[in-house]
Amino acid sequence: MKHLWRQTRSFPPAVRLLMVNQFAINLAFYMLMPYLAAHLSGELGLAAWAVGLVLGVRNFSQQGMFLIGGTIADRLGYKAPIMAGCLLRTIGFGLLGWVDNLPALIAASAATGFAGALFNPAVRAYLATEAGERRVDAFATFNVYYQTGMLLGPLVGLALLAADFRLVCTAAAAIFAVLTALQWRALPPRHGDSADAATGKESVLAQWRTVVANRPFLFFSTAMIGSYVLTFQVYLALPLAASDALGSSGTAITSGLFVISAATAVAGQLRLTDWAKDRWHPSQALARGLAAMGLAFLPLALTPRGSSAVVLVSLVIAVVLLAAGSAVVYPFEMDTVVTLSGDSLVATHYGFYNTVSGLGITLGNLATGALWDFALRHDALWLTWCVLTVTGLGAAASVSALARAGRLAVRPPRPISV
Repeated sequence: MKHLWRQTRSFPPAVRLLMVNQFAINLAFYMLMPYLAAHLSGELGLAAWAVGLVLGVRNFSQQGMFLIGGTIADRLGYKAPIMAGCLLRTIGFGLLGWVDNLPALIAASAATGFAGALFNPAVRAYLATEAGERRVDAFATFNVYYQTGMLLGPLVGLALLAADFRLVCTAAAAIFAVLTALQWRALPPRHGDSADAATGKESVLAQWRTVVANRPFLFFSTAMIGSYVLTFQVYLALPLAASDALGSSGTAITSGLFVISAATAVAGQLRLTDWAKDRWHPSQALARGLAAMGLAFLPLALTPRGSSAVVLVSLVIAVVLLAAGSAVVYPFEMDTVVTLSGDSLVATHYGFYNTVSGLGITLGNLATGALWDFALRHDALWLTWCVLTVTGLGAAASVSALARAGRLAVRPPRPISV
């Protein structure tokens, strides 16, 4: 805790504010979202397809709009979309607790999703700009606050849920309202170092063409899809394995695994980042972190189905290794995005990167789910875990190949006018 406090205080006030903001953003988000499906299907009595539609709209309006959010940040500055996103989520979360018809719920869900698309690229671009040469340390510290919000949010939400779901929504909306006011008062306006091209001297289409023409960045974005597919297995394959091995106890075990994952990141992020910086080049840290994420699934591949206690131990090992590998990867990954952007249109690059990652998660989940069903029918769950292991090792090999080819230190082409 002292290490975190010293590290946080070593950054400029704007960076510290962004870190606290992210903690509060995740706290409010995870207070509400884990319990939304149960509210929609239980208290409101919506059909399963309607619940899926509401949740799907939120995911699409965020993942599909990251590029728009990043573009806005590069054209208008970082403060405006951060504030707009928090204000929009205030409205969206407030509505989710007080409306009961499907069109209004869809509108509220879309608002909460687009809010994330607005502030996420802007926050990361602002952080990278303010941190300067200390980007890796800044993103490592930022991730501690990010994970802490994820860890505490469901617990706070569960406590408030004992009273009423509307109280959960109102409290979450209130947090975002306070954040909006705080950023309006305390967050300095900030543009990227190469803002001229994004302030009207070139079109939005030209911005996007500049990003798409940045081949090293595109190669890196594609190579890193595997890391996001693996990270998401905390929500997909690992809960399926817990339910398969432990039956009705699987839900409780899944909650425990989520807590272990977040706690591992919170406790180990700064130490792992310092350790990796002292020993490895950034590309080596990325490759070895990705390899660790893939190897996290190997114990499950070696665990016989039906051995509940052994499966439980393997699940815990998988979650810890996956979280530790992700903690190693994250700050170097975020720093590499900035490096490959050449400090130009940073938010747009982050937006595009998140869009690619979101698409990869969607396709990866479909493939993992189909593979799980196939493996379950043939009593060969080891196949799922082996494929996930190969995914991590493949991503590590791809990043290493890009580094050897000099693709992770190449400045992008100059903006293309249209």
